[in-house]
Amino acid sequence: MIKPSPNPPDTDPASPYESPDPNKLNEAAERALDSHVPSTADIKATPRIPSTLFSVDPQATTETLAVYLVETLASVDVMVHHLVDHLDGGSRNALLGISNSIMLAEITANRMLDQIDPPA
Repeated sequence: MIKPSPNPPDTDPASPYESPDPNKLNEAAERALDSHVPSTADIKATPRIPSTLFSVDPQATTETLAVYLVETLASVDVMVHHLVDHLDGGSRNALLGISNSIMLAEITANRMLDQIDPPA
């Protein structure tokens, strides 16, 4: 019986998938990454300039800020639950997970408020 292909198959000695020098390929990849991806040192060296577009009153007390935070988290949780009623499957589960995270943040903020002004 004659095989339709040679045994072993003929290979092209100048295949594009075989690198004659893997170090050169590695160096080329490093150069490409260096030119497109900023280093961590570059990111950390960039000074943070706060935006003044939206600002919080610097005179606001910690308690006032915490109360606002708790109220905002409660409002966001209500909005998420209104959306959950209109979804099914994975999207519904994702929103319920977000709601759970909001609830945990709200509990944490309430605990912080209790430490600022303990209940009588």
